[in-house]
Order: sequence, then C-alpha cells, then structure tokens
Amino acid sequence: MSRIRSAILASLAADSLSLGAHWEYDQTRIARQLGRVADLLPPTLNDYHTGKGAGAQSHYGDQALLLLRSVTAKGSFDLADFAARWHGLMEGGYTGYMDKASREALANFRSGRPPEQTGAATNDFAGAARMAPLLAVLGNDEEGLVNAARAQTLMTHGSPVIADGAEFMARSTAALLRGDDMRAAFDHAARTRYAALPVEDWLAFADMSLNEETPAAIARFGQSCGMQGAFLGVVHIALKHEADPATGLVDNVMAGGDSCARGLAVGMLFGARHGLGWMPERWLAPLSARAEIEAALDTLEA
Repeated sequence: MSRIRSAILASLAADSLSLGAHWEYDQTRIARQLGRVADLLPPTLNDYHTGKGAGAQSHYGDQALLLLRSVTAKGSFDLADFAARWHGLMEGGYTGYMDKASREALANFRSGRPPEQTGAATNDFAGAARMAPLLAVLGNDEEGLVNAARAQTLMTHGSPVIADGAEFMARSTAALLRGDDMRAAFDHAARTRYAALPVEDWLAFADMSLNEETPAAIARFGQSCGMQGAFLGVVHIALKHEADPATGLVDNVMAGGDSCARGLAVGMLFGARHGLGWMPERWLAPLSARAEIEAALDTLEA
C-alpha cells in the first residue's frame, strides 16, 4: 500500500504546489514574481483561485478529494455515489473556480441526465487527471481501475480522447505499482488499442523532447488544458525526471499554464514509481488535506 499512498499524496501535493502559479502562461513572470516555486504558495498571479491559501487544492484537486471521500465511504468505486457527491458540491454553492467543463456537466445533471451521459463536450485533461484516489480501492485490479478511471472522467469530460487518456494513465500507474520503471509502464499502456488516442505518435513526439528543458518543451507542446499538450507534458516530465521526481514537479510549475492538471497526473505516476520518502516534508506538512487523506487511507487499509 505504500506506493498507492504515495501516489495519492503526491498527486494532491503536486496540485497544491502548482496552485500558486496555476494558469499563468508567462514563464518569465512566474520566475520574476515567485522565484523557483519549491514550496506551497497561495495563488497571487491571477484571480482564478481567489480565497484559497497556501496548501489548498485547485478545483481539480477538490474534485479528487471528493472522489477519495466517495471510495472511502463505499469501500469501492461507485459512480452513482461520486456523481451525487459531485452534484451536491457544485449545486451547494461551491466557492472554488467553476470551469467550463464543470458548468456544462452541471447543466447536464440539472436536465436529468444519468452520470454516464453528463460529460461536457471538452477535451480538457483535468477530468482524467483527478483519478489517483481510485488506486486506494483498485490499485491491484488493472481492468477495474481502467473502467473506473474512464467512468469518473466521462461524468464531467465527455470527449473520447480524454477517456482514452484516463485509461492510458491508469494502465501506466498499474504497471508502476507492479514494479515497472516509467518507460516499461508507458510501453505497457501503449499496447492497448485506443479509439481516439494516437498513443504511438504522441509518445514518440514526447521522446524527442527529452533533451530539452521542461519549461521549453511544455511551451512548445502547449501549456493549456487540452489533452494533447497536457499528455505530452506529463510523459515528458515523467521520463525526463524519473530519477529526480521532486525537481520534475517544480519544473512542471515553472512551465506555466495548466500545471495543476499536469501535476495531479505526474505526481500520481511518480508516487507509484518511487513509493514513500521522496516528497519534501515542506510539501506535506502544510498540505491542508493531508490529515483527511491519511485518515481515509488508514480506513481503507484497515
């Protein structure tokens, strides 16, 4: 369970680490105003996350925590339970940022659609990126993990390529938990036939970037929320910084753009690869949700 615990903690810690610079696209401005972001900071560069402090989660991370609460309460993944919790949070005056995918999915809930049909017409990576809590109940069941990852993604993000991306990340993480290194894990996940994900082309493209500095590579891939740029960025960071994951997560922040979504995914991969012990305590001690995460995992391990 140590690798699973690490994957979930690292996913949420990476999201919180990214919060201070989230959705700032000017890499020079991040460096000038924040320096090299190696600590959890409040969001001060824009007003997307107004009211959140250092150690908080982005709106993506808040939804990952909601997924953790659901699997802890049920002892398994239950789409209906997660959907009810998500709908309740969003209808109940959620004070975090409401992105376009959430607004559209909420409208679909209000129209009476079942959670299998509420996904927004978006190719944003974030729906797939929040999946780490599923590992707590499905980390040793690759096919179950894949099915749950796809289902929780499609509830809010209806694009087939996002569901395929969730499956790729799930299969990669399952392989890491079994002891594969990052390259072997990605090769394992790439053996699946995906309807919408051009996995061989994207992996090859990411491979060609490994001699570049991470901020430059991500600027070239695209820093925004869309699936292609985010997928390439996550794969680049995971491969380039496999031996030094903490540096990789800091470089992710310095690359700018949608660093929270990338961080959720690559944090999960690094945690599954390396287990406990590599994350700086300065990321974990101020993490607002740490006690809740640890308590949930203790409950599921009992």
